[in-house]
Amino acid sequence: MKPSNDTQISEFLLLGFSEEPELQPLIFGLFLSMYLITVVGNLLIILAVCSDSHLHTPMYFFLANLSFADICFISTTVPKMLLNIQTQRKVITYAGCLGQTFFFFVFGCVDNLLLTAMAYDRFVAICHPLHYSVIMNPQLCGLLALGSWCISVMGSLLETLTLLRLSFCTSVEIPHFFCDLPEVLKLACSDTLINNLVVYIVTVVLGIFPFSGILFSYSQIFSSILRISSTRGKYKAFSTCGSHLSVVSLFYGTGFGVYLSSAATSSSMMSLVASVMYTIVTPMLNPFIYSLRNRDMKGALSRLLGRVVPLSIRLVTGHS
Repeated sequence: MKPSNDTQISEFLLLGFSEEPELQPLIFGLFLSMYLITVVGNLLIILAVCSDSHLHTPMYFFLANLSFADICFISTTVPKMLLNIQTQRKVITYAGCLGQTFFFFVFGCVDNLLLTAMAYDRFVAICHPLHYSVIMNPQLCGLLALGSWCISVMGSLLETLTLLRLSFCTSVEIPHFFCDLPEVLKLACSDTLINNLVVYIVTVVLGIFPFSGILFSYSQIFSSILRISSTRGKYKAFSTCGSHLSVVSLFYGTGFGVYLSSAATSSSMMSLVASVMYTIVTPMLNPFIYSLRNRDMKGALSRLLGRVVPLSIRLVTGHS
């Protein structure tokens, strides 16, 4: 029997990873650990950038914004999943699903645009070093960051508002741990042509174009590095963008993996694993990439922890 429409639907069911009761504690512990590592790691990056004057540069300004976006990005999906596991309920309200979809796209797009801004920063630093301080002035950096947030909100709002026109079938089970837009659209009983068109347009404007900008920036960067005569000079120039290049590769590699796996296989588990890499593992690894590969960041984190740890000990022991 064909399911009937239900335009007054009030909730969806997030099926998550497994219905096996014995696996729930393991899944809860694993994702809680990953969430805490992500939040703490990115928070340390933000505090280090804000507290250390040596890091008051455009690159670290964008990095602090990226870390904040990563905290928000993972907080959009994981806490709800952990709550559902803990309460043994899989329900998410209709409004909650729309909100999760909106914020997921906002912070995902912000990540994308900030990585593009950081690529431009590295392009100016390596290809136009004498004009770097003039071009990458505080006003431009502020506009690039603010523009990234505003454009992401508008693009996400466009995608989310088009969901309001849809009616949904009585089958409201989402085989995912969050309200992934493609999975939500599959549950619609009404025509989704407009929604799919909006998704394609937003993907091109906020996905393909920024990625093309990153590729162009790095083509110019590599061209400039190859023209450097000394090996030491090449290594020094490349090391300034090594961390960013690693994050870009991880971000787009896992992102493309999600959609390629979805297109290549009908297995919901494969799509779930790919989504975990994109939505959880990438934000978790970003602080490690920037702290382990960057001498300035390691120094700033050491100084920050050197101030925080003694203060914490004094507070715990009650000494002034």
